[in-house]
This record gives sequence, C-alpha cells and structure tokens, in this order.
Amino acid sequence: MNQAEIKRKRTESLLRELIPEALSTLEDSRINALSVTEVLCSRGRYDARVFLDPTGLDEREQAEALKQLRKVSGYLKTYIKESEGWYKAPNFTFEFDDELDRISRIDTLFKKIEKEIGDAS
Repeated sequence: MNQAEIKRKRTESLLRELIPEALSTLEDSRINALSVTEVLCSRGRYDARVFLDPTGLDEREQAEALKQLRKVSGYLKTYIKESEGWYKAPNFTFEFDDELDRISRIDTLFKKIEKEIGDAS
C-alpha cells in the first residue's frame, strides 16, 4: 500500500465516523438516525460515495432520505471541514447499501441447507 492509498483509507475511515455525527445534529428525523456502512473516496479524495444502511426503510422512504441528503450535503461538507480543519471536503454521493440484505439472504439459505442436510442424515 503506497502513501496515497493510506491517506485515502484514513480519510474514508474518518468520514465514516464524521458523517453520522453530522447527520445526528440535524433535526430531520428521516436522516439523522441513518447509519453509514461504508465510504469510498476517489483517488484524489474529491468525491466520496457514502453507503447507508436501509434497514427499516421502504423504497419511498429511501428515495425521500436520498433527496434530503442531497439538500444537506453542503452542510455536511462544512461540518467536516470545520471539525477537521480541512481546506476542502469531498463531494458526497449517497446510496443505500443492499449488500447487508444479500448477506442476510445468503445466511438464510445456508441455514436452510444445513437443516436439510441435518434432517437427511
């Protein structure tokens, strides 16, 4: 891992902590309790894809939350710049992470297979 990759990973880790902290300061109940599952920064750290946990939200609520997050992205950038003393913060793109749902379905399938194998013996 070279120096640039280390800095990018450090930035991603820091953003994973700061974004939920910044969201919790907002009074909008649709977004202040969202949890961040992953943050991926571009090479130059100018852009960051923020993955959120969709647990407990239907598709309409997810769409509304994404719309609201786009509105407050300027506030998030300012919050992060001020809290870390950065000159610049990345541009954020928010997405809901469906990976957790996939993992859950795979776990369910494995348990089902395990049970069927156990019943067969």
